[in-house]
Amino acid sequence: MQYMKLGRANVEVSRVCIGTMHFGSKTTEADAFAIMDKALEMGINFFDTANVYGGEGGRGRSEEIIGNWFSQGGGRRDRVVLATKVYGNMTDDPLPNTARGVSAYKIRKHVGDSLRRLQTDHIDLYQIHHIDVTISLQEFWRTFARLENDGDILYAGTSNFPGWGLAKYQSYAWQRGLVGFVSEQTQYNLLSRYPELEVLPAAKDFGIGVIPYMPLAGGLLTGKKQIVAGSRTASVWNEYGFTAERQPQLNAFSALCREIGEKEHVVAIAWTLAHPAVTSAIVGVRTLSHLEGLERAAELQLSAETLSQLDEIFNINKGRPLQPGPAPQAFAW
Repeated sequence: MQYMKLGRANVEVSRVCIGTMHFGSKTTEADAFAIMDKALEMGINFFDTANVYGGEGGRGRSEEIIGNWFSQGGGRRDRVVLATKVYGNMTDDPLPNTARGVSAYKIRKHVGDSLRRLQTDHIDLYQIHHIDVTISLQEFWRTFARLENDGDILYAGTSNFPGWGLAKYQSYAWQRGLVGFVSEQTQYNLLSRYPELEVLPAAKDFGIGVIPYMPLAGGLLTGKKQIVAGSRTASVWNEYGFTAERQPQLNAFSALCREIGEKEHVVAIAWTLAHPAVTSAIVGVRTLSHLEGLERAAELQLSAETLSQLDEIFNINKGRPLQPGPAPQAFAW
């Protein structure tokens, strides 16, 4: 397994991160335990969750499962760089200050709840699940500085932030001598390349390590020959605006993978990791079999020729051309 520093943080994480969104909904606790044990054996030390993960009516369950796994001992907690998130509503009760978003009041309550579910005394990476344009920078950074000073969290990160949001928050933090954000989660894969315009360049310039989620596009980049109605892959197919006309694109991808002698999911993850702004790719794991090939993906260095061929195959997004590269070069003369 390969490792990298997480942005400007002096902590090393594996180049593949275990995403636990399915724990408690599609993956049982016993299966989740087996997945996490196997991941550690493979050298994967980076686990990502969120307080809202756990399925319909089961918010918090993913964190509880990880906490129960930690409680088995064996050095499990010390071997893991643990990431979770805050933003969503954790209750159906329409109480004030519980809606989507963040505030000093809400963060303080939710971090305590996450610590309890995770059965740990600190969270290594505490991430804002989405940008909240209603909170002031002063309240935001004062709250996170307090969490760091109290030892509840070690580092702050973001998820689904725009490039301007990273610049705005990071500039404010640095002006006050704070570390600021060390990571950003964004949806980035061969079929979703818009982060190349603003998010990835901004993150790289501000020393923020990118940890993309959905590097396999919900299963579209795994070489599946048939998409089952109602599956996650079918949902992403619709989300990306795919039609039958796009199938040749995926067929060409599979053909290229066969030509270079690698599995589709290995190539898709390796491509994501090839971007200089990317630290680790988050792979949502539901079964033990989903761990297969992740070590190979972390070490695979795609040739310049292969990268060029992939650009040629996937230089289209939702039917509109997208020239790979940062803004404004990607869309302006």
